[in-house]
Amino acid sequence: MEKYFTLQNGVQMPRIGYGTYKCTDGSDERVVRMALEAGYRMLDTAAAYKNEEYVGRAIKESGIPREEIFLTSKVWKTELGYEKTKKSFEESLERLQTDYLDLFLLHWPKPSADSQDWAELDQGSWKALEEFYSQKKVRAIGVSNFLPHHLEPLLETANVRPMVNQLELHVGYMQEATVQYCKEKGIQVQAWSPLGRRRVLEEPVVLEMAQKYDMSPAQFLLKFLLQQDICVVPKASSMERMRQNLEVPDIRILEEDMYMLRCLPQIGWGGEHPDLSRMAVCDV
Repeated sequence: MEKYFTLQNGVQMPRIGYGTYKCTDGSDERVVRMALEAGYRMLDTAAAYKNEEYVGRAIKESGIPREEIFLTSKVWKTELGYEKTKKSFEESLERLQTDYLDLFLLHWPKPSADSQDWAELDQGSWKALEEFYSQKKVRAIGVSNFLPHHLEPLLETANVRPMVNQLELHVGYMQEATVQYCKEKGIQVQAWSPLGRRRVLEEPVVLEMAQKYDMSPAQFLLKFLLQQDICVVPKASSMERMRQNLEVPDIRILEEDMYMLRCLPQIGWGGEHPDLSRMAVCDV
């Protein structure tokens, strides 16, 4: 199986990365360092995760050359707008102890669900990202949690098209319309929370199919996305799980099984939507 997806500008991005959200929980960089030891070469962080300092320290302590690690961070929704985004970017670089990022994203399209000037704020932020890109401070730029109606006004004024859109995607929450839109626009889709929650990992259909293909449920859920050319950034806290998630077998899921999984009712959704206040969710 190929190790990389090639973005529209030719930059190669690992197909499987490590999601650092809540992996440090205010403690230290040990779990991030463990992920690097397990073989991950893409780390996904964000200003809002409040762990960039730990991620930067883990990279330094690993001894792995910086150019061998694909490092992603994001500007938080309260920092949208040209000047705020520039400031947030420089602060992220400082915390991460690096002079460039491989990928920098707008984390959410709106400061709040009822924001009226979000499109103008996004356009201002995107102008800043385009400057970072032209200055080679970042190798690729993109967005996160942007739906087609958020991307449309951004594309109206953009000189550089977003290269990545990171979305919550997993069996039971596939956001098919947004995924199709991105593919038509040449925007690489990347999945956060690719394993969903416990409800997804314990879904009888998933368990049955994982056994059929001789994979763990987590490997099977990752393969389901990878087979659709969707990049994944799973989380794990043990070395065994980290390695298992990274070593997805090169087995093709049959088309009829893919359709069945894509048509399952909604399960495992985290309750976050850019146009709505956070929803109460029963899934865990």
